Amino acid sequence: MSQGDIRLKRAYDAPADNDGKRILVDGMWPRGVKKEDADIDEWLKDLAPSKELRQWFGHDADKWEEFKKRYKEELKDHSDAMKTLRDYHKDGRVTLVFAAKDEKHNNAVVLKEVLQKG
Repeated sequence: MSQGDIRLKRAYDAPADNDGKRILVDGMWPRGVKKEDADIDEWLKDLAPSKELRQWFGHDADKWEEFKKRYKEELKDHSDAMKTLRDYHKDGRVTLVFAAKDEKHNNAVVLKEVLQKG
């Protein structure tokens, strides 16, 4: 079966019927979002960046390239969670759900990049 496409969506945006598997990729549940409203199929906490990396980055766009490099290194220690994510991706569309306000500089963007490279 061909791999599905990968979408990114903020946890604060309404779920859509065409989201496919909705996977939360943050370490903490998004503030103010009720679990029943989020319609999350799987919460892969292990795919979130470490607290140290997240705090160092602080969504500073100037640190983006270094964040991506460090985060990809961290992901190597979470092969089980990555396998789960890859399996969902093989089965069809996945939507990586995240809470960050910055939609261009967050861990879901990096995860999408990693998935697309195989």
